[in-house]
Amino acid sequence: MHRKRSCLAALLLLLLPTTGGASEPPAPEAESSTTPDALPARKWHYLTRVEATTLAFLPRAGAGEDEGFMQVEPTFILDGGPEFGVNLGAPVRFRLWGGEDGGSLVRREDWDTLSDWGQLVRGLLLGSDDAPMGVWFGPLEEHRLLSGHLVRRYSNRTNPDYHPAGGIFTGTLGPLYTEAFASDVLGARLVGAEFSLDVEHIFFGQPEKGGRYTLALSAVHDGGRAGGDAPSMTLAHLDAMAVVVARSDIEAHLIAGWGGRPGEGGAWGAVVGGGVDYLTDRFNLRMRLEARRQHGGFRQGFFGADYELARFQAAGPDGVPLADARFPDGYSAFAEAIAEWDAVSYGGPNRHLNLSVGAEVFSWGRADVDGRVAVQLFERSLEVALKGLAVGAGKPGARYLGAAEVRWRFLGGALYAMGTGGTLLFPTAEGTLRPGAFASVGLGVDHAR
Repeated sequence: MHRKRSCLAALLLLLLPTTGGASEPPAPEAESSTTPDALPARKWHYLTRVEATTLAFLPRAGAGEDEGFMQVEPTFILDGGPEFGVNLGAPVRFRLWGGEDGGSLVRREDWDTLSDWGQLVRGLLLGSDDAPMGVWFGPLEEHRLLSGHLVRRYSNRTNPDYHPAGGIFTGTLGPLYTEAFASDVLGARLVGAEFSLDVEHIFFGQPEKGGRYTLALSAVHDGGRAGGDAPSMTLAHLDAMAVVVARSDIEAHLIAGWGGRPGEGGAWGAVVGGGVDYLTDRFNLRMRLEARRQHGGFRQGFFGADYELARFQAAGPDGVPLADARFPDGYSAFAEAIAEWDAVSYGGPNRHLNLSVGAEVFSWGRADVDGRVAVQLFERSLEVALKGLAVGAGKPGARYLGAAEVRWRFLGGALYAMGTGGTLLFPTAEGTLRPGAFASVGLGVDHAR
């Protein structure tokens, strides 16, 4: 149930070509035996890619001036199976026009801190969730820390001038399952861990399928010392979960929890809810529904999709960091759905879809929504991706962001054209957010073996 890191290897393959061949060297004669004791040969695949695009940052509401760049983005991916993978590469932006005092040749904001060098590592996987330990380094997108009541749908790349590499560690020791993470392995920023205890394992020995009844304790701290200085924050949460339906393809669970801010009296929250996971080789569907109570400034999902911007300036009329923002006491309803269709099972290579959306509606009139959808059509030669974020909708000072990307492959799939565009918010030295937009068009080529 909790062990969601078993598919981390898939993140390494996000940039693999959607068409084209892949090959591997033939196995030695001794390894091709069909006897029961023979072990299959490890399958290795690699991909090289380079993209060249024009990129423009455009001001909104008269904020700043426009800037233009030529962006070159090399990529190398090595896939060694479910327990090893490497994905290296980063965009390098050469200035064409704009910038204060003419600007530097290479966009300075992309490489001006130690944390920015983390963007060179897009994925490094060692081990897996089926092994006693697993480690992942790279960007975090829609990250959820186990129960998700402190960290949910979090991205460490929402700030366009901050490009850290995050780290995730998973480990199992008897009845104890642990997940720890850092949003920036090169800077003192967001760190947290959740310890999940298998109650059935303690009282009745190791069960055939673990994680049916668990107690979990999580804590997250933001040091606020990288990606721009901002107030620090510490939250903790206690959860109890029971799986009420457990079959090979479907699992349903109930959950209840309580959390607070250590050292802050009267800051607490409670949650009850449940979820359903339907997982097959062809189709995956995960759904969550929760009722929440907030009091004294605490809220579930505090470290969410908007956090890397809200830590400087929260959505709303006050214009203060999220750690200092007034959050009314009240109730909320949270819902989340994640759906994935496997292209090889639905209409052959003609359809492929990934959908993820989360929404929370508060009793005092506020709504937060974020989501993304990606679809591939025409034998996966055309890919369209959309994502959007609305924070504080229904109240003054609401925040809205969106982006779109289109990729079209031709000449057998090795060459593709691409275009992207959307809106951004840039943190400033004064702790405010400067609105902007971006647009990019270009070409890419890749080769897979």
